[in-house]
Amino acid sequence: MIIKEIENKDIWEGFLDENQEKSFLHSWSWGEFQKALGEKIWRLAIIDNDKIQGVALIIKVSAKRGTFFLCPHGPILKDKKLLKDLLEYLKELAKREKAGFIRFSPIWPRETEALFKDLGFRRAPIHIHPENNWILRLEETESELLMGMRKTTRNLIRRAIKDPDVVIEKRNDLEAVEEFNKIYQATYKRHDFVPFSLDYLKKEFLAFENNIEIFLGKYKGDVTAGAMIIYWQNKGYYHQGASSREYPKIPVSHLLQWEALKEAKARGCDLYSFWGVAPQDEPKHPWQGITLFKQGFGGELEKYARTQDFVLSSKYWLNYIVEKLRSKKRGF
Repeated sequence: MIIKEIENKDIWEGFLDENQEKSFLHSWSWGEFQKALGEKIWRLAIIDNDKIQGVALIIKVSAKRGTFFLCPHGPILKDKKLLKDLLEYLKELAKREKAGFIRFSPIWPRETEALFKDLGFRRAPIHIHPENNWILRLEETESELLMGMRKTTRNLIRRAIKDPDVVIEKRNDLEAVEEFNKIYQATYKRHDFVPFSLDYLKKEFLAFENNIEIFLGKYKGDVTAGAMIIYWQNKGYYHQGASSREYPKIPVSHLLQWEALKEAKARGCDLYSFWGVAPQDEPKHPWQGITLFKQGFGGELEKYARTQDFVLSSKYWLNYIVEKLRSKKRGF
């Protein structure tokens, strides 16, 4: 059993293609995106008898409150018992890189949290990536998908289709990213979340090349909704979204999502991820509004194991306090 870095894109993506528990946050492109942001990364593979048994994208995050390792929506393991071997390797690597803790944001089922606890992990004070994800399977026809939606959602889509002033543009150029950013910045001011910069959005867009689309929803020529959709290994992801309140009664966002779903289907995707939603038992969660919107399209909830931290230094506790306060302020 050895652990080594993978430097070949085809080998990395080929292993991931064989596994179902994954998201684009472990793709080769996401690693390239992190490097474009200036982050140091490792693409690690656990190999036994010359066969890859698991992979882990590790990002070294350097923040004011300390340095740590992040494994986004990973690791991806054929046997989850290999987590112990990976942890031992990362503990040594983290010491050399002066990282205060190791953080996993796994895409494993919620019931696997005990595996982390047995190895000495603790639940993180804040989530990094979605732990409650709303997905829609796309095996059915477009007509069947429409009929599987909430009646109100279906009617709003049909109403928007009939409205000549509602136009949905599908774009793949940096100018579209800039247009999206304008409405995105307005959205964050309304919902009080920390936004990504235009530079961040552009680098994410460039990292995925032809596997990303910008959807812009317009009413009477004004952009009132936008989305950045990533397509990877037969799955579509609604990763970034934005909308304005300028025309609240015009269902531009509903038609935009319908067009994104159809595009995912046209690309051969068997699943569309609406990304994060509010936990079922938290009616006052700040994501309740967007959750109601996403659930209107039909689908089901996936609950992942919550973010896990392995503490390596006493400096971790300063980070813990800061993140705990930040999470409470946001209502999470």
